[in-house]
Amino acid sequence: MLHIFIQGLLLQASLILALGAQNIFVLNSGLRRQHHLLVAFVCSVCDAVLIFVGVLGVATIFVQVPILKIGLGLVGVAFLFFYGFLKLREAKNGFQLKQDSAQAITVKQVVLTSLGFSLLNPHVYLDTVVLIGGYSAKFSELNERFYFGAGTATFSIIWFYGLALLASYSSRLLNSQRAMRIVSLVSGVILIFLAVKLGRDVWSWIPL
Repeated sequence: MLHIFIQGLLLQASLILALGAQNIFVLNSGLRRQHHLLVAFVCSVCDAVLIFVGVLGVATIFVQVPILKIGLGLVGVAFLFFYGFLKLREAKNGFQLKQDSAQAITVKQVVLTSLGFSLLNPHVYLDTVVLIGGYSAKFSELNERFYFGAGTATFSIIWFYGLALLASYSSRLLNSQRAMRIVSLVSGVILIFLAVKLGRDVWSWIPL
């Protein structure tokens, strides 16, 4: 079963390494040290749940109910635009860099925002539920699919925690208003770009 576990590990590595809104959010949380380990935990759990949902064969819901994917996509576009504009405003106005600044953001806000970045993007479902779930169909036994799902979920955990911890360590080198404004500017531009890209995808899903 080890080779099946490794297949899942490698497949998720090829998917999750791409630059996306969720990764940007984890990076930002780490750079600010704003409950970054909690962010990594929430993102990891969401990925793991969606992966096992896909492995158990629930991917067909997106085929049977296309309006669900479109509706989720529209919410995701709005969410990314909103958060992207917040980042651009932050880059313009600056923000507090004191050690206790992380306390300004509550645990509830962190959890809700993490859930937003993890669950309000249909591409997350396409990668985890549809793609990974579809790939797991090659395994005839349920226990084989479980090992495959465990491999993909394990890489998600390693990735998100590694990303958060690396960003947190790097924040010592970026502990200035100028540096963090640049980070916010780049993050905001990328998030707006991803919102536009997702919007184009959602438009293509609408039957005309």
